Amino acid sequence: MGAIKLEGGSPSRITSAKAIVEAGIAVMGHVGLTPQAISVLGGFRAQGKNIASAVKVVETAMALQEVGCFAVVLEGVPAPVAAAATSALRIPTIAIGAGPFCSGQVLLYHDLLGMMQDPHHAKVTPKFCKQFGQVGEVINKAPLEYKEEVTNGSFPGPAYSPYKISSSDVDGFSKELQKLGLEKAASAAAKAAEKMETGESSSSGKNHQTSAVG
Repeated sequence: MGAIKLEGGSPSRITSAKAIVEAGIAVMGHVGLTPQAISVLGGFRAQGKNIASAVKVVETAMALQEVGCFAVVLEGVPAPVAAAATSALRIPTIAIGAGPFCSGQVLLYHDLLGMMQDPHHAKVTPKFCKQFGQVGEVINKAPLEYKEEVTNGSFPGPAYSPYKISSSDVDGFSKELQKLGLEKAASAAAKAAEKMETGESSSSGKNHQTSAVG
């Protein structure tokens, strides 16, 4: 389904959620630790850890329900607080770092798959994130191998240069380039065609390619 997720539970956010719902757009609320407001929270700080804060989490979730949110994310709150909010609501709750008592669970796939292996990322990965894989090691290795093959000219060889032009058309193309005064371009086209025919990569010649991933 098409929907938006709206973080926070301030009066202005509740008003915004109501207006968006009334405009015909589904809204999922998000209370507790709200990552987009970490500068206001003073960092990635758990919420609901004292009486007043815990009550606020529940009341905010209920307010979002009343203005039409179809579900609420509860992030970074103690499990009993999430359990209370889930019990108080008629709509589903989705936990992220909020214990096992919500309607469902979510984790960021970057964290779940262990994609980020940089030491800095390890320092800021939330305590509630369990890595179910270590694909970051593979992800880091693959671009390095790609860069190496581009640099040494082994990629892309003939196997990964599938689009062909016939020898006769290469000859005609080269002649047209020569007519335009582009002798070097004509020579480059002829040499490239010869290498593709013989299965030779660019590694045998001068290679100045750089690599990028898009």
